[in-house]
Amino acid sequence: MSPVSPKLPIMSLGDPPESRQAALRAMAHPVRLRMLSLLTGASLTAADIARELGLTHANASYHLRNLLAAGLIVQAAEERIRGGVAKRYRYDAERSRDRDRETMLGEHGADSQRALFAVVANELIRRTAAADWSVGGSMTDAELWVDPDAWRAIRDRITELSRDLHAAARPPHTPGTIRTSTTIAMFRMAES
Repeated sequence: MSPVSPKLPIMSLGDPPESRQAALRAMAHPVRLRMLSLLTGASLTAADIARELGLTHANASYHLRNLLAAGLIVQAAEERIRGGVAKRYRYDAERSRDRDRETMLGEHGADSQRALFAVVANELIRRTAAADWSVGGSMTDAELWVDPDAWRAIRDRITELSRDLHAAARPPHTPGTIRTSTTIAMFRMAES
């Protein structure tokens, strides 16, 4: 495999709002969310993803092209397979976290953000159907009033733990690993 450097820039507040919204719209699809999860632990080809998610190769390729065009994944490598070239893609959680932090600022794309959260909520419902409740879990759901400094400190700690979790991700079905689900959504509520 030969490494391929990412060609897509990290989106920032200097990017047009429609670019940031395009990324949110690309993520607001349940299959693409699942792909991003798979691509966190390993670089995979369209064929790998198709097998793992039970999709056709063409469908997996279509969704990968959408994620790539939105700058949500990068081409990680190319390899020769049976006389052809297969591209491997990966999700760079750190790169996306920087973009997400900037995208969530301000009023740009509020509708797209709400749509993304709705898709994530539906994905959580799908995942709970496959949960192993015998080992327990953890959940917090609260609408609280807290000191702004305390909120920022807690948010930053949770962000750091999220980075640790992404760094620990391994390819699907790696021996000695367990399949887990983590959904974190933290945001400041508007004054009422």
